[in-house]
Amino acid sequence: MADRKSAPKRAWQRMLSGRRLDLLDPSAVDVEIVDIAHGLARVARWNGQTSGEHAFSVAQHSLLVEQIVKHITREPTPALLLTALLHDAPEYVIGDMISPVKQAIGDGGYRAVEDRLQAAINLRFGLAGNTPDKTKKIIKEADFIAAYYEATRLAGFAEDEAITYFGRPSKAVPDGLLLEPMPTSAAQEAFIARFETLADQMNPRRQK
Repeated sequence: MADRKSAPKRAWQRMLSGRRLDLLDPSAVDVEIVDIAHGLARVARWNGQTSGEHAFSVAQHSLLVEQIVKHITREPTPALLLTALLHDAPEYVIGDMISPVKQAIGDGGYRAVEDRLQAAINLRFGLAGNTPDKTKKIIKEADFIAAYYEATRLAGFAEDEAITYFGRPSKAVPDGLLLEPMPTSAAQEAFIARFETLADQMNPRRQK
């Protein structure tokens, strides 16, 4: 058996599905939605500093952003909605680095890894490896709207403070936003269910 000190440096993560994902050169064939849902449901937004019995997970945030995109976009396509659902999917591997930490240490290396993972994830599920700028703009707007409501309703921000950092929501959003923190299992199941619906809409003949 090789000695731990002599083992090669490891830049991959073993997934519960059995896949081994290389962070430096991620391959779409090693991406599985079950791993993404499992991981995102266990990564807390706001470093866990949210009210409620359960953490507000990245899986639930992803569902919220997709919900907002659907509302603010005229005739949204399944591809747009799926891209929104998966916009933070790399965090199933690298976690959620909050903005203050990025500001403190710089996010150049983190961003490069995130971009490679996002491209592999997109390709795995039939989306453009490089998300079109128009799509990015829509999702970013929804992301800021989601952050504003998460900040004011869950993370203890005053309204003026949230407006300073996330902006005032530019469009009205419906009642019933997914802001009640879900148990881990519920967030994971809801994420997979929404993924399956959108993936079927994109490709009704796909094999599961």
